[in-house]
Amino acid sequence: MVDKIVLLGKGDLCLKIANWLLTNTHNPLCVVPVIPEPEWCPSLVSWAKSKRVEVINSGDYNDVDGEINIAISVFYEKIIKKNFIKKCKTIINLHNSPLPKYRGVRPINWALKNNEKTHGVTIHEITEGIDDGPIYGQIIYPIYPDIEEVEDVYNKSKEYGWKLFQEVFPRINQLVPYEQNHEESTYYSNKELNKLGNRSDFRR
Repeated sequence: MVDKIVLLGKGDLCLKIANWLLTNTHNPLCVVPVIPEPEWCPSLVSWAKSKRVEVINSGDYNDVDGEINIAISVFYEKIIKKNFIKKCKTIINLHNSPLPKYRGVRPINWALKNNEKTHGVTIHEITEGIDDGPIYGQIIYPIYPDIEEVEDVYNKSKEYGWKLFQEVFPRINQLVPYEQNHEESTYYSNKELNKLGNRSDFRR
């Protein structure tokens, strides 16, 4: 039996990656959507059913059966636990920040809140920690806190995230990920969201 590829996540970048995987790989594909699916983005469930792709309707990665060649998280909202990590030959995450900075939630919101002049997207190995795994690739790009909204930077991040995916994924078996500099890490949790003020949403 051929090992499957598992895609976990939500949003139009996730959908774009799903289409690429379906077209460019030979492994069976399984998608694990964020449930309930956000109303502001296209439905991964509807896409999967229209393409006859296996979908885990529960949104729970623990319901994925079989051997997993590679799992890819694209804005998935659950913390991946050790039992699932061990099932995967390779497991990676596309994170909307220049790791090790802005681990955790709402990295774009926090970067703008903190008046950063650059931000980034990173593809890293998923470990038992939060966004602390070795890095396969990263793109840094300029942001403009005085004039840009979270929505603007989010749209920019999707463009760079797509470019980074196309750079990294076809070479994933040849690349050797490098360790993050943990001493330079920053992290934000859901408990701190009340501190975001007018940067808490897509627009001020």
